[in-house]
Amino acid sequence: MMLGFYVWGGFQKTNDMTTVDESGSTSIDEPVLRSTIDQMPVEVLSDAEKAGILYMREEEKLAHDVYLTLYEQWNLPIFNNIARSEQTHTDAVKTLIDKYGLVDPATATIGSFSNPELQALYENLVNDGSISLQDALNVGAAVEEIDILDLQEYLAETDNEDITLVYENLMKGSRNHLRAFVSTLERQGYDYTPQYLSQEEFDAIVSSPLERGRS
Repeated sequence: MMLGFYVWGGFQKTNDMTTVDESGSTSIDEPVLRSTIDQMPVEVLSDAEKAGILYMREEEKLAHDVYLTLYEQWNLPIFNNIARSEQTHTDAVKTLIDKYGLVDPATATIGSFSNPELQALYENLVNDGSISLQDALNVGAAVEEIDILDLQEYLAETDNEDITLVYENLMKGSRNHLRAFVSTLERQGYDYTPQYLSQEEFDAIVSSPLERGRS
């Protein structure tokens, strides 16, 4: 767990590039982010940093594609709203790909991934989410848990200012989206048990207020 993200009374405020609506959908202002990143130094990337950027580009696309697919089936606004936010998240990672001249693994096709692990995960999540509305919302929460854990891992592997900026903003979005899915489950009368996060970390997130964006 990245203890650096916790401070007394809640979560540490990042160099905030986000806007947050009342439901918790958290979008990243890509033009502002790109301008900020372009002013930061170009640093040498380790193999782990390159792999992390490419993986997160497709993992954020996976969230977008899963939610859009589930919205088409269940017509619940949270899926469409957060899918739009996730598009800004995958675009945010693209700013790093562009800055460092990496080959973009993402395609424009919904449900298509270069990474076979993410391809299989997408198919499993969509299948699980097609069973019932509760299962679909559980899938949404699970995706955000996975995002949080992966971002924690990749943050621990970088000391680059620009990568850290992007990942911290993605983490804020994932925490807010986890709160949104769990809140929607509760309004539907369903309990949710974390599938990937520890109970302690899950409770710390969902019991804290929605993290607001730029004013």
